[in-house]
Amino acid sequence: MREQLKALHFNQSGGLRAMAFPQPKLQAPQLPQHLLRTLDCKQGAVRAVRFNADGNYLLSCGSDKSLRLWSVSRGTLLKSYSGHGYEVLDADGSYDNSQLCSCSSDKTVILWDVATGQVVRKLRGHAGKVNCVQFNEEATVMISGSIDGSVRCWDTRSRRPEPIQILDEARDGVSSIKVSEHELLTGSVDGRVRRYDLRMGQMHADFIDSPITCVCFSQDGQCTLSSSLDSTVRLLDKSTGELLGEYTGHKNTGYKLDCCLSNKDTHVLSCSEDGHVYYWDLVEGSLSLKLLVGKAVVQSLSFHPTEPCLLTAMEGHVQVWGAEPEDTVKEEPTETDA
Repeated sequence: MREQLKALHFNQSGGLRAMAFPQPKLQAPQLPQHLLRTLDCKQGAVRAVRFNADGNYLLSCGSDKSLRLWSVSRGTLLKSYSGHGYEVLDADGSYDNSQLCSCSSDKTVILWDVATGQVVRKLRGHAGKVNCVQFNEEATVMISGSIDGSVRCWDTRSRRPEPIQILDEARDGVSSIKVSEHELLTGSVDGRVRRYDLRMGQMHADFIDSPITCVCFSQDGQCTLSSSLDSTVRLLDKSTGELLGEYTGHKNTGYKLDCCLSNKDTHVLSCSEDGHVYYWDLVEGSLSLKLLVGKAVVQSLSFHPTEPCLLTAMEGHVQVWGAEPEDTVKEEPTETDA
């Protein structure tokens, strides 16, 4: 992907062009743009919506202090989790779907048992609201980022109340974190995207010069994506920090909004304060789709790990979007069909 982008930049700058051989026509990637269902979450404003690891379930984080687990295909509520003292801001599911973690404005991180709905551990240590939380790949560590400027790593198997590691390089609140194997990506209100190589004990920082609202890795692991309060989403080369692409047109000036890449790294997506989700072609940077969700701020989004399916959150509802209308989506067989 980096090579594609760099080749495009080279050609656009008047460099040598390769001989024009006809390229095989690739099938255009399918973009989730058909509303399949809307979930009335009944948990106040939905602060974040997340797919689980395999994309069969979704988590909704409510301002009413609750975390809820839903079936994506049926739109049914499976379980509600209560234990936070204030609104829930982020959540993640373990790779085997046995545990959940969540964070809240109440300064705590909670580890949940999915089946029983019970609190396994409630971790205190942050000095302010906790904006983001994620498991590592094996779900042996929970990593949380807070308005207090720290990232804390918690051992899920230990009964120790203190974190196993604290990363405090940020000079302002940590708004977003993503974990990929031995690497940790963080975004901060101080305008910096930091990447930690936990195996080597190294930290790399890229200065964006605007408060960061969301960060993520590309699927191929070569690039990082970040959104910031200057209404710009940026794609950076992970190893060099080189700016590979800028994506604009949406509005993000006052809210902590999500951005992400599609499951095949073909498109960049962002929430917007104007009620839309914006899709840009990753390589060309052009706007591919402006998806109307509603008349309020699109607070959160999540792209399915393997399929063209998108979740959005607006006010008290979660929307499920597919690449094809509902009537062409295959229905799951029921017991009577078997």
